[in-house]
Amino acid sequence: MENRKIVVLDDDPTGTQTVYGVSVYTDWEYESIKNGFLEENTVFFVLTNSRSFDRGKAISVYQEIGKKIARASRETEKNFLAVIRGDSTLRGHYPYENQALRSGLKDGGAEDVDGEILIPFFPEGGRFTCGDTHYVEFKGKLVPAAETEFARDQTFGYRHSDLKEWIEEKTEGDYPADQVLSISLELLRERKPEKIAKLLRNVVNFGKVIVNAMTYEDLEWFVRGLDRAMDEGKHFICRTAAAFVKVSGGILDQRFLGRRELVERDCRKGGLIVAGSHVMRTTEQLKRLEELGNIAFIEFNQHLVLDEKAFQEEIDRAASLCDQNIQNGITTVVMTRRERFDLNLGDREAELAMAVKISDGVTAIVERLTCRPAFLIAKGGITSSEIGVKALKVKKAVVMGQVKPGIPVWKTGPESKFPGLAYIIFPGNVGSEWDLKEICAELTSKNSQ
Repeated sequence: MENRKIVVLDDDPTGTQTVYGVSVYTDWEYESIKNGFLEENTVFFVLTNSRSFDRGKAISVYQEIGKKIARASRETEKNFLAVIRGDSTLRGHYPYENQALRSGLKDGGAEDVDGEILIPFFPEGGRFTCGDTHYVEFKGKLVPAAETEFARDQTFGYRHSDLKEWIEEKTEGDYPADQVLSISLELLRERKPEKIAKLLRNVVNFGKVIVNAMTYEDLEWFVRGLDRAMDEGKHFICRTAAAFVKVSGGILDQRFLGRRELVERDCRKGGLIVAGSHVMRTTEQLKRLEELGNIAFIEFNQHLVLDEKAFQEEIDRAASLCDQNIQNGITTVVMTRRERFDLNLGDREAELAMAVKISDGVTAIVERLTCRPAFLIAKGGITSSEIGVKALKVKKAVVMGQVKPGIPVWKTGPESKFPGLAYIIFPGNVGSEWDLKEICAELTSKNSQ
């Protein structure tokens, strides 16, 4: 593992939810990637935000990034493992991003990739894989992923919970389920990494590997086997949730962050919470947040998106109210209407384009702020990426840690709109129904200083 850089390509900003003290670059310029290779840290992130792209753009971006990773590796004389940090509920541009990254790496002069490893395990979010089936925890029960609302996503929906069958479905039969290598819990719990490495040595021609895991210990034993195989010259692309990054990077636990670390002492401004996600969990969290009583709510009517004039007027209204509230010390929530607005045309690309337009409207509200908020929470993957890059204009951030399991905090860089701001990136599909309320109660409490 010595001299191996772990390059994490994050398809939205939520992937930093298990790490701290690592850099996040919000562009994929060659200098950014090379600077990541030159850092002392084993791990660095490149934010692609590709879940908001159409397929063609995602393919183009990952090919470009692959070439740049290969070049940076060659010029810095450091080996690497490329990781696509994807959604733990299996949404995203699979298999196209993986294929494009492989192509780009090869075009850039890197060794061809022997195989692709899929690990959506993410216990902080209640995501577990057992018997090759991926589960999502919901109200204390493990539900097969294909039976959840995430599988009905307008753009990235799917039918199978068995990861072998999911791969066959997503690759349209190019990689049949019976040809996918499964690393079982039974094998992992033998605690013999050499047996795992032996299986990985036989993976060729971009073969597919899925990894079962119910605990971090399961994942740790797999990583030991993977390290052995790579030390012997095998090359892989990993598509994983955030847990793998923590284990492969050797990142230890730290305590959760609170107001003392995140809000400037004697700050009299209000904080800001922006909620763009429409999943059920986010809606439940917003209902609980209303119970605090010391927070103002602004509902942003995204249903006006098809009327350009009315949509712009709605942005203007919300932006003005938001700025006034923060200036007056009132912590404020800007949230889209909870009734999701879909075109229902059966066109996944059109649905995605409309979602991006709505996100642009929400982002414009933050972009127009004249008053620095005490803190900023963005709820949802696309929302948090657009706000971070377009509204806050972050080029490089440092991950401070987490406020709750799976909820990361960035410290914005000196080049950003509000330098040194605590930017809390709250995934739409993560956290209990009380987490948002508890975080805001902590951050707005003067007794926590």
